[in-house]
Amino acid sequence: MSTSSRVFVGRLAELAVFDPLGDPVGRVRDVVVTFSAQRARPRVIGLVVEVPGRRRVFVPMTRVTSVDGGQVITTGLVNMRRFEQRPNETLVLAELIERKVRARDEQGETVDATVEDIGLEQNHARSWSVTRVFVRRTSTRSSLSRLGRRRGETFVVPVEDVSGLRDTTDEQSAARLLEHYEDLKPADLAEAIHDLPVKRRAEVAAALADDQLADVLEELPEDEQVELIAGLDNDRVADVLEAMEPDDAADLLAELPTARQEELLELMEPDEAADLRRLLTYDEDTAGGLMTTEPVILGPDASIAEALAVVRRQELSTTMACTVFVCRPPLETPTGKFLGMVHIQRLLREPPHAAVGTILDKDVEPVSTEATVGQVTRLLATYDLVALPVVDENGLLVGAVTVDDVLDHLLPDDWREDRHEVTGSHEVIPHG
Repeated sequence: MSTSSRVFVGRLAELAVFDPLGDPVGRVRDVVVTFSAQRARPRVIGLVVEVPGRRRVFVPMTRVTSVDGGQVITTGLVNMRRFEQRPNETLVLAELIERKVRARDEQGETVDATVEDIGLEQNHARSWSVTRVFVRRTSTRSSLSRLGRRRGETFVVPVEDVSGLRDTTDEQSAARLLEHYEDLKPADLAEAIHDLPVKRRAEVAAALADDQLADVLEELPEDEQVELIAGLDNDRVADVLEAMEPDDAADLLAELPTARQEELLELMEPDEAADLRRLLTYDEDTAGGLMTTEPVILGPDASIAEALAVVRRQELSTTMACTVFVCRPPLETPTGKFLGMVHIQRLLREPPHAAVGTILDKDVEPVSTEATVGQVTRLLATYDLVALPVVDENGLLVGAVTVDDVLDHLLPDDWREDRHEVTGSHEVIPHG
């Protein structure tokens, strides 16, 4: 089968990968290259391919038999272990695109430029290397005016005429990388960011919108959360904390020094800060330490139609949308007296005009803020619940513990890193 000998990474990314029989293997997510002082051209050692289950694996270029017709064909042998980048390896899309370099243009003049794409080429020995760089000129307006050239002009240059491709000292935009990641769910985006080098990770965090960064942080262990916000100013971190689920935000704050905790809380909206201050007073192994302070809460006179409209809100997590907690006013935690709960299935079975106060489930006793994780787990399992109400000593609803909160607490600290490990026997191909 013929193989295209030249390709730009921008065209290669997202291509479907097939085995020799035409069965789908996955989709190209990045290209792995290595630099060497002995070689003028970086060597292409393989592809990062996303296989079913959102697992990213390494496919050596020696296993690629064709890059043509909008698809990549490989041999049938793929190492299904999760890809882990080695210190001497560089990811083209994640690290090289938008890097600031110096490039020699068509007139032989060396100019400041930004990498837009990377060209790969296969030589006669069937090995691949980086041969060309597509760049955008970033020279000053005055020099462009003098030379009569359009601002932001692009051109292709041999890789030998580019300097600074390995230089990671300058700040680097992450806009193009985030475009590449835009189809990922928060958990998968968190994993993709986790796999980046520390500097690039910080640049991506800085480029994310507050709500996106909040979603990503909620999917990371607390130590990695702290690392990710380390380079952000306090105003930005306070905004992100407000966008996070209160229990996750409190867990993150608990990992910070007391002085910074207080600085961040002072910058937050008073109501948001009050919720977090309250959560920080509870032991992490209790219902108070696990709960969120923002469950769905309605008064007893609210209609079923109104309840269904509330649980349809896109920003609600699946577990939060499953249960409506009914209380006397005020309807923000700590509420008035807790009356009972209504499950979404019951809401779907009753006439829309009926009041939620008429269909309460009063069989489930709420737990106190001091209830242990074991007590909470047993109640959730016994009554097949998705969420459990938490009340104070006066019977006022202060929050709810959801089943995902409990699972996060019970699983090992490194469960996110192990979630894509595969069991069973697989062909093992040496990485690189």
